[in-house]
Amino acid sequence: METDTGLQNAAEASTPLVGTWATFPSPAVGELLGEVGYDFVTIDGEHSPTSYETMENILRGIDCASGDSETLVRVPDGDSTTLKKTLDLGPDAVLVPMVETAEEAEAIVEASRYPPEGRRGLGISRASYGRDLGEHVETVERSLVRHVQLESERAVENAADIVAVDGIDGVFIGPVDLSMSMGVFGEWDDEAFQAAIDEVISVAHDAGVAVGTLATTAEEREARLQWGVDYIIAGVDVVHLAESATEALEHARGVAESDD
Repeated sequence: METDTGLQNAAEASTPLVGTWATFPSPAVGELLGEVGYDFVTIDGEHSPTSYETMENILRGIDCASGDSETLVRVPDGDSTTLKKTLDLGPDAVLVPMVETAEEAEAIVEASRYPPEGRRGLGISRASYGRDLGEHVETVERSLVRHVQLESERAVENAADIVAVDGIDGVFIGPVDLSMSMGVFGEWDDEAFQAAIDEVISVAHDAGVAVGTLATTAEEREARLQWGVDYIIAGVDVVHLAESATEALEHARGVAESDD
């Protein structure tokens, strides 16, 4: 794990970072996405069946690819055991969903820091393989990137306190869950929804904290980059597969029918 990663410094980047989302529990898919050239690949551990063992191999696939993509793992929750087992796999960054208070953010930071600042246990794992443990402990705080998801009205209300927590490097706006929480599911132009987005971005940037979000279509990417985010996840593997497969099917059927 290297220090001063792009995700760590996304708030200062001259142009937004562009990543992608890997939901398939497949090291081959991770390796392929790592070859494409994204700034980072997000591996989903919340809404996918990926096990810790498979997650480790997906991380290997991305790290061994010819690209320079960083690795961001979305964990299923902020539990200390979940964070410990995930961090032992050696990702560059973690993304914790459904964070709503500063206290929850503080607990995440504490669980991911080694003593005396935190309470993360030291394991003999991929993160270090037991080699140069002293150096590993000294450098992990400089290199590990922590992002949390804000995806509810309560999270928006507490956003200023969350971004003020030492050790939180970025916040990720979950547009779908946030719109559902506000009772305006999928209504991206709703004034209250836009006000919530503006509030999160404003307080985060005032604190020097990066802001990211997801966009699965070209229209969403154009609109959400206009929000002023520092990084964007430009699509999801399963959506790319479904759209490309549908396009190929429709094209082939169109050609076949025109030849009849």
